[in-house]
Order: sequence, then structure tokens, then C-alpha cells
Amino acid sequence: RVARVTVELVRPVPLDELRSEVEIVRPGKRVQLVAARLYAGEDLVVRALALRLRRDGASAAPASEPAAAEAVGPEQARPLRLEHVQPGLPMFNHDGVDVRYARGDWGVGSAFAWIALRKPVIDGEQPTPLQRALAAADFGNGVSAAVDWSAWAFINPDLTVYLERDPVGPWVGLDAQTRVGPDGTAVAESVLHDEQGRIGRAVQALLIEPRA
Repeated sequence: RVARVTVELVRPVPLDELRSEVEIVRPGKRVQLVAARLYAGEDLVVRALALRLRRDGASAAPASEPAAAEAVGPEQARPLRLEHVQPGLPMFNHDGVDVRYARGDWGVGSAFAWIALRKPVIDGEQPTPLQRALAAADFGNGVSAAVDWSAWAFINPDLTVYLERDPVGPWVGLDAQTRVGPDGTAVAESVLHDEQGRIGRAVQALLIEPRA
């Protein structure tokens, strides 16, 4: 099973035909490393490295009780609508996922939000637990935005996700917080949950700069 994924966003990904490459860079019976690269034409736009650990009955230990989410569930949470987005303008935050705030709000710092994919990552295929977790985890810096979106850009050039177990069900919750340093660098941290409890954590480095 995938226990860790680190994604590096090398350059902006265009809305165009993309090509992917995947290879096992460290084969092993207990531990594997899998590398993936995404290209737009000949340009490398994203690269990722996944750590896979053996999962079977022989290595099973008594499981820890998952920590419950300290927030209401997705059915009781508030749907997100970003005021700075024009009505009807297609946007992944609205059309690709369902975002609901259980605590806090957009642009006010620490918050808890539930996120579910509205559409499959690949047409005709049910999203995998890993796909659901990664799609949600990348929202940490937005969910817990610590600076004014209209005045500041806060770009995450990377994302690292650790999973203690696979999420169950369509919803992934982020208990997210962003901490801003004095020199334009920040870190967003998210504890990940499903409706049964904690499933892992995600971390993003952020570059903060004034908007033009």
C-alpha cells in the first residue's frame, strides 16, 4: 500500500494533452519506491515519488484506534462558495470537488473542511482511496489561508502526504493550519480524516508574494 507520496509541481500544468511515465525505482518485497513524471509535450511539469509498504496478514500488528475528527460530519458542514470567483466560471474548487466547512471559513486561518470528488479522475473508473486522499490533501493551504487572497498569492510548489490507512467513503476531512514565516515562506499542515477518524497528514511548502 502507498504510505507516502511527495509531489513536486515543477512548472504550471497547461490545460492540454499530457503524457505520464511511471517506473519502480526501488523494487523490493517489503518496501518499494515508485516514480511518476507528467509531461506537457517535452516539458516536465510534475514529478512524484511514492513509498509503498507490504500489506499482508504476516505483518499486521494491533491497529491503533483512529482519532476522531473534532468537527461535525460532511452532512452538517457548510458548502463553500468563493466570493471572488465569477458565477458560472468553471473551476475545480467548485466543479471538480464538493467542499464543506465544518469549522472556520475560507481566508480566516485554521479550519476543518470536508472534500469529496464530484467526478472520477479517469472517466469510467471509480476513484481509488489514494486518489480521493490526494485530491483533498492539496487543498490544505487554501482551506487554512492565513493571508488575504485578494492581496497575496500563496503557491504550493510541493505536497507530501502520509497515509496511516486508506480512507473509507467519499469524504476526506482536512484539519488544516498555515503558519507564515517572516521571509515569504510558509508551511501548511493538515491532519487528514475520513468519517471514521484520522487517516494521515499532509504538508505543503508555500511561497507567499504580493499579487501584481
